[in-house]
Amino acid sequence: MQSPTFLHDLLASTLFAEELDDEMDLWSLGFSAIWTKGADLDALARAFSMDLTTRTPSYLSEILDHNIDDGSLWVAEAGGWTSILPASSDDQFLLSLTEGGLQALSLSMDISNRDSFKYARDGRMVASFSPSLLDPVFGDDPPGLDHLMDGLRFRISDDDILDSRVDREESISSALALIGRITETDIATDWLEAQHSRIGTL
Repeated sequence: MQSPTFLHDLLASTLFAEELDDEMDLWSLGFSAIWTKGADLDALARAFSMDLTTRTPSYLSEILDHNIDDGSLWVAEAGGWTSILPASSDDQFLLSLTEGGLQALSLSMDISNRDSFKYARDGRMVASFSPSLLDPVFGDDPPGLDHLMDGLRFRISDDDILDSRVDREESISSALALIGRITETDIATDWLEAQHSRIGTL
């Protein structure tokens, strides 16, 4: 049986290929990624200040060192969507990115132990919530993704819950599974460990 934290653990072990201090995780090091639909690579290059002449094959496990050295971004196809990381999850940037009928998803974690999932479409925020809290859900259509959440668990359990606990790693796994359902992509070994592209920034 697959662990309820499988996708979180796979993301962390793939992104952080080198052995890290026990205190390091996706929150302490920071993680932010965007998935977009409807924009071609030239448009995304303008939005993210990417230099397409630098595009080269790359694995996710290689991006941290390159991003630190020269600001390179990892760019990966996910069905009809394009994923970019690291990428800002700022509301205004996400909304501007989706003007004209486009769509975007973002998932982020930071050193303050905050996490965020956002879905924007056509310049409007459809739904935004913290995977580790779930409620409240903000946006124009808070229940709009409910039909895709069957079997997913987000809210972290209180300390007095001993059986079937939900921890923050499972909440992130659920967010990644939700992204997979929206993009119709299996966000697992065949995608996270596949070779995609690394593109430098201007």
